[in-house]
Amino acid sequence: MGSKSNRSRRYTEEFKCDAVARERPSGKTVTEVAREIGVSAEGLRNWVKQDAIDREQGAPGELTSTEREKLRRLRRQNREQAETIEVLRKAAVFFAKESDR
Repeated sequence: MGSKSNRSRRYTEEFKCDAVARERPSGKTVTEVAREIGVSAEGLRNWVKQDAIDREQGAPGELTSTEREKLRRLRRQNREQAETIEVLRKAAVFFAKESDR
């Protein structure tokens, strides 16, 4: 088997922007450009698609990068609040049992 890592790499926003800018006017396929810069073709394809969405050229209803980040932040906040509520619920049950003694 190959020595390919299962961990996905993280690229900076600057790198992604440069890659998308390189792909657009090149006249080359996404696969060719991806091979040149050392990223997966699917990754570059996703970056190009997201760039189009961010420039309001995507399909209706697709989320911009800003909207995706806001949704990710709100989901994280919701999860944290749900965990806090669960802890408080358990504490209330515990103290209710303690006060009955």
